[in-house]
Amino acid sequence: MVKHFDEELQDLNNQILKMGAFAEEAIFKSIESLRERDRNKALEVINNDKLIDELELVIDEKCLDLIARHQPMAGDLRFITTGMKINAELERIIDIAVDICQRVSEIADKPLLKPLVDIPRLASVAQGMVKMAIDSFVKRDIQTAKKIMLLDSDADNLRNAIQKELIEDYMVKDGQTAPRAVPLLLIARFLERICDHATNIAEDVIYMVEAKVVKHHPEELK
Repeated sequence: MVKHFDEELQDLNNQILKMGAFAEEAIFKSIESLRERDRNKALEVINNDKLIDELELVIDEKCLDLIARHQPMAGDLRFITTGMKINAELERIIDIAVDICQRVSEIADKPLLKPLVDIPRLASVAQGMVKMAIDSFVKRDIQTAKKIMLLDSDADNLRNAIQKELIEDYMVKDGQTAPRAVPLLLIARFLERICDHATNIAEDVIYMVEAKVVKHHPEELK
């Protein structure tokens, strides 16, 4: 029975990793669709959303089933409950990639307002944080999880710089730039929110490994 339970936990782990791979791919494709203003690539991400939603439900049901049948305790229970939370965070990251692609579809046939510089930089931060978050979960690595939490302010600063430039240098000076500027503003906000979800995963990993709650308690990072 113990061996069977361990195999089920490993299967759950693999399904969460599959969701993580989908999340990384969705972010990558959403930013590529923006760089290339490729509506077809954006539609790939949008059309995959139903598949992701179905996988999220499968993982949640597996978590609940494991708890009901095995009544796990301590580390196993934390792993399962944390798995449910990480599953939800990853699904939301993919939803945000879909949001980005919807904005790309709005501006795909319009000339770019300005060369893309800071948005790709923010996208790189977001991609890196999500990859680190998944790695920290796989390796039960709280040091990597802590590094992710410290990167969140970099994402905030980049988003603020993008917003400041688009609003003050374009929209305020020429209101006619708004239809091209607003989607970029939203994309920057979406990317920063992806970073927030990666931070949430890092907090969940720390709880899973150490049974320590660091959400709203930065002093616990020491």
